[in-house]
Amino acid sequence: MVVKEGILHRKGARKASEIPIEVLTLLNQGKIESVNLTEWQAVHHITLLKKVLPSIRLEDKLEFILTEVEKQKVETGMKAIRLIGSLLDTVLMEESATKKEELITICAHHVSDSVRCWAAFMNKNNDYSLEEKLLYIQPFAADHNFGVREIAWMSIREDLAANIEISVDLLTEWAKSGDENIRRFSLESIRPRGVWTKHIEVLKEEPQIALPILNLLKSDPSKYVQDSVGNWLNDASKTQPEWVINLCEEWQKESPTKATERIIKKAQRTIVKG
Repeated sequence: MVVKEGILHRKGARKASEIPIEVLTLLNQGKIESVNLTEWQAVHHITLLKKVLPSIRLEDKLEFILTEVEKQKVETGMKAIRLIGSLLDTVLMEESATKKEELITICAHHVSDSVRCWAAFMNKNNDYSLEEKLLYIQPFAADHNFGVREIAWMSIREDLAANIEISVDLLTEWAKSGDENIRRFSLESIRPRGVWTKHIEVLKEEPQIALPILNLLKSDPSKYVQDSVGNWLNDASKTQPEWVINLCEEWQKESPTKATERIIKKAQRTIVKG
């Protein structure tokens, strides 16, 4: 199927009601990926399952997965992605290791960002170490699509939170990456408060645990990373304002750059407002 050039390079609608029927149809068929949050949230995952699973030789698992999804009454958004990814992971346990790996690879490289989001939740084997789980999620953290990158850190956040000191050690290496998406993940995945997710209580009380990563990124050239650093510290400022103020003062002396200045402004926005 040939997709029109205009559809591929669209900006995306501001409201779900404004998404062109042709675009929504293609999204639900897995033929194109979403370009903004409005489209991402509008994808009807039951319709997408019906189109995608037969195409990847999992039509025999379709009825089971559809029944479970309909039972949970989730058809769009984060809850649907988490549930479908988990269900796919479950059914793939019945397949040979070779077939499972093949099917995960197909989903992980699918043209639909929603399918790639499912794949981020398709590796929940409890026998894997945290390092192995991070290795699996790395391609999703580096994905060109914003939605896949967000799902990447959400899919592993609970594991990271449960082993926070080990997580910081591992993610410190990610903070040294040449890929801004990977550097951003190193902090966004362990924000003390985060977005659409449970708080990490230990980091709300002891934000200094993340200093090895924070110090590496205090003058990052990427605004995408700067925003994450600033937001991380803003989270911390709601429970440890003095610590954040002191760190920002230290950074101002050590790193008087525009990047650091921008981070500090974002980091202290709640403190200054108060």
